[in-house]
Amino acid sequence: MSTLIKAHGFTNETLGWKAWLDTVKLDSATPEQIAVLEESHPKAKVSDYYLFLVHQPEILRQRSTAFNAIMYAPGGLSRAERELGATVVSRVNGCVYCASVHAQRFEQLAKRNDVITEVFEDPATAGTTERERAISAFSIKITESPAAIGPADIQALKDVGLNQGEILDLLHSDAIFAWANRLMLNLGEPVFPQA
Repeated sequence: MSTLIKAHGFTNETLGWKAWLDTVKLDSATPEQIAVLEESHPKAKVSDYYLFLVHQPEILRQRSTAFNAIMYAPGGLSRAERELGATVVSRVNGCVYCASVHAQRFEQLAKRNDVITEVFEDPATAGTTERERAISAFSIKITESPAAIGPADIQALKDVGLNQGEILDLLHSDAIFAWANRLMLNLGEPVFPQA
């Protein structure tokens, strides 16, 4: 992380997350649960999020497969731009944990955090380029008013150089964070580092 950012309760610090309901204990997990945790994420066995979701291993398996395909697939929208969309959606939804994680990922990929400062301050004005501003605006609108998205919104993305595949990647990234944010916001809470 280059520079610590804190604004309106959001941060690019590394946060923990604590489930409000019981998590699966590894010593009593089924072989299927262990296998799904191992497939899902390198830190899944120590994450309350994964240890809670693995109560339903097949749903976690499908969620992880979809998430990884959306966020890490080669080609299409750059990984940094997918992370920007995810960060904007998380900021608009009020998901401090997801905003933190994906702000860090954007920084790692883009090698800068100027736009993250803007997203945390005011996502409606965020973006250091026309393309970033269009991605931010679309991500806000799809989060706040999905039924209001129309051809003009798609055209605005095309006007700044996004092709059909990149637009679909952005939509997938934004959509999976609508889901992820609801899980994180309604099943637990972020844990901030000790001062």
